[in-house]
Amino acid sequence: MADAAEFERPDLNCGLASMDSSESRWVFQDDDHSEIDDYDDDDDPHDNAARHSMDLESEDEDNVEQKLIRTGPRIDSFDVEALDVPGAHRNEYEDFSVGKKIALAFQTLGVVFGDVGTSPLYTFSVMFNKVPIKGDEDVIGALSLVIYTLILISLVKYVLVVLLANDDGEGGTFALYSLICRHAKVSLLPNQLPSDTRISSFRLKVPSAELERSLKIKEKLEASLTLKKLLLMLVLAGTAMVIADGVVTPAMSVMSAVGGLKIGVDAINQDEAVMISVACLIILFSVQKYGTSKVGLAVGPALFIWFCTLAGIGIYNLVVYDSSVLKAFNPVHIYYFFKRNSTNAWYCLGGCLLCATGSEAMFADLCYFSVRSIQLTFVFLVLPCLFLGYLGQAAYLISNQNGAEHVFFNSVPKSAFWPVFLIANVAALIASRAMTTATFSCIKQSTALGCFPRLKIIHTSRKFMGQIYIPVLNWFLLAVCLVVVCSISSMYEIGNAYGIAELGVMMMTTVLVTIVMLLIWQINIIIVMGFAMIFLGIELIFFSSVLWGVGDGSWIILVFAVIMFFIMSIWNYGSKLKYETEVKQKLSMDLMRELGCNLGTIRAPGIGLLYNELVKGIPAIFGHFLTTLPAVHSMIIFVCIKYVPVPVVPQSERFLFRRVCPKSYHIFRCIARYGYKDVRKENHQTFEQLLIESLEKFIRREAQERSLESDGDDDTDTDETRCSRLLVGPNGSVYSLGIPLLAEFNEITRPITEVLNVPEEVQAVESPDPSIPDAEQSLERELSFIRKAKESGVVYLLGHGDIRARKDSWFIKKLIINYFYAFLRKNSRRGIANLSVPHTHLMQVGMTYMV
Repeated sequence: MADAAEFERPDLNCGLASMDSSESRWVFQDDDHSEIDDYDDDDDPHDNAARHSMDLESEDEDNVEQKLIRTGPRIDSFDVEALDVPGAHRNEYEDFSVGKKIALAFQTLGVVFGDVGTSPLYTFSVMFNKVPIKGDEDVIGALSLVIYTLILISLVKYVLVVLLANDDGEGGTFALYSLICRHAKVSLLPNQLPSDTRISSFRLKVPSAELERSLKIKEKLEASLTLKKLLLMLVLAGTAMVIADGVVTPAMSVMSAVGGLKIGVDAINQDEAVMISVACLIILFSVQKYGTSKVGLAVGPALFIWFCTLAGIGIYNLVVYDSSVLKAFNPVHIYYFFKRNSTNAWYCLGGCLLCATGSEAMFADLCYFSVRSIQLTFVFLVLPCLFLGYLGQAAYLISNQNGAEHVFFNSVPKSAFWPVFLIANVAALIASRAMTTATFSCIKQSTALGCFPRLKIIHTSRKFMGQIYIPVLNWFLLAVCLVVVCSISSMYEIGNAYGIAELGVMMMTTVLVTIVMLLIWQINIIIVMGFAMIFLGIELIFFSSVLWGVGDGSWIILVFAVIMFFIMSIWNYGSKLKYETEVKQKLSMDLMRELGCNLGTIRAPGIGLLYNELVKGIPAIFGHFLTTLPAVHSMIIFVCIKYVPVPVVPQSERFLFRRVCPKSYHIFRCIARYGYKDVRKENHQTFEQLLIESLEKFIRREAQERSLESDGDDDTDTDETRCSRLLVGPNGSVYSLGIPLLAEFNEITRPITEVLNVPEEVQAVESPDPSIPDAEQSLERELSFIRKAKESGVVYLLGHGDIRARKDSWFIKKLIINYFYAFLRKNSRRGIANLSVPHTHLMQVGMTYMV
């Protein structure tokens, strides 16, 4: 690799960090060789000019000449004291015993493969509804088409390629988007900070000469707002299709399984079969709340029996009817099939795709299981059983060409019909859960990244934090599913709708994985273009087939997907507009200085946690508090709950603290960072304890850095001063402190008791002791002040900032903001609900922004 010290590219910023925080890292230096880090532009104003050239968050950051250098392992700002460097997030499936791996495999069958495993119930029935069987070659050609669809889409694309594009064990369209956003500044989500790229979970690659193509693509994406918007629209469209898939999968699976009653009981008609399907769906969605682990472990053996039954029936039919169907593994029969049937063969492609439904669920449900468990289970159990099942049905059809309507149940030996019918219905119910759990996962990811209204999320497993249940979404999917079943009673029409939803997700995944290959994997361009052209071409051909039949009732699922797309787009647009307005209307430091350290009012004992969305500046809602209330708390902490595009943020890197205003004001900013896979289940007492502990660590670290700085001389450009920026660990490694020393806080501030009305007991604690150095006294006074404030109580100051369109806005904007977004915001879950804060600790003030 080329010497990175000579590799200059100012626009790279800190987005290309080291692979892990425990390894040596690459940082940027400016001309005076001082490390660059982020600080609030509203800290102490006296030294803003001195550090303006080092501020990554300033407006002029692109004008600073920077150079990549290698330093020792970076110590997180909260771990300096213990010299403990947090490692990357560990896979929660690494240390499983053999018994637990077997149990995990059974759960994988029950959750991930139910959808693709039940496709033999309806694939041939839908295909031969479009292409009447005129000879053996039609059956063999259709079988060959099914075999190679499974091999190309399910095996090659998803199992061997797409599963590897996971985001630290997380799958789905939003996981791919977050992965891309970490490697290039293409995210349109607000609250982005350079310091976020230093979270251990980022684990990015260091730039080198071999990555020139990747860097050009990165620059192109970052420079084009159109490409950024297009990428986000693709992700939202893919997520909308996943939700639509979660509706149509239960409808198709259950109706195809219940349809077997027509074979076993002649008196059953279509309407009665629909009513039975409705009852089964209600039961299915009612048990969803019991969790993936419990249900998956319970139904895993049932799916194992189903796959064995599928294989057994296939072998039976091959032996009894015709084993010549094995020649379908020769792909030339696909050509013969299209030559014989031409247009009808093209119509049946939508039915053929049904054999690969559930492939996207393997990727979207990846958060529940490990990549290796899914790959091994599919290759050694699922795929062979599916092959045998389809081969057996084809062998039956060659001898019974009139039995294609319910080919699976017709091919079952009569003596085994009812046991197989029971197992098939159980498998269909299980299959319906596959896309439902995938939908839950995608909604959680999109909510965390600000693209879906907040909903109540229940974590159903203490061991696996990715296993979730969303009550509102569960009952919403049930309602829409019942509408689909009752309005589209034909299995063939539902099958076409199924193909539309599935192909929409597949095409979006292909595009995103192609970007991952180019930007992140940096593999040979021929391989990338081959992947994109082959799979996108196949999926477009399939998609053209299902769109041809959209007028038969399957348009309902398209309308539903479009509605979900608009919900996500409106929420993202409104949230981004609200954040931009809050940034524009934030309070200036000049106003805070005019108010003074008492902020023009009485400072009451206690800590006030002011929740807002700003990561820089003083929120306007704070000014609203000052003008509305007669007093504010002696300590104010601006808390910003922020989701970053990583699955997990280590607890040691959860909180970022910055001091706002001079020290005597006692105002801090806390950015609480969460990954989209993180669980916010802590109660408000636990959250307060973690926050205060992190604040104390920050103050100690600040005092330590002042001490290190005071040991140097006044020339900040000398080698001695630069050495004070380093810390030597017990193993002899040299660590960078990772932030500039706090020169802006060197001024002598007045004693707290002179500028702040505080209780007498606090003043007693702050009385100076001449035997203790001034720095230690100052540190102890502030720590004691924090403890006393904590004992006085913590109050959550909530500002409900609503937005309304200005009177001169366009009609469309007024409609979106004043009605659609306002409705979504009113009915979404408030963020404070995650902490279960009692009402006695809450104080709320409303504020409306005109946008």
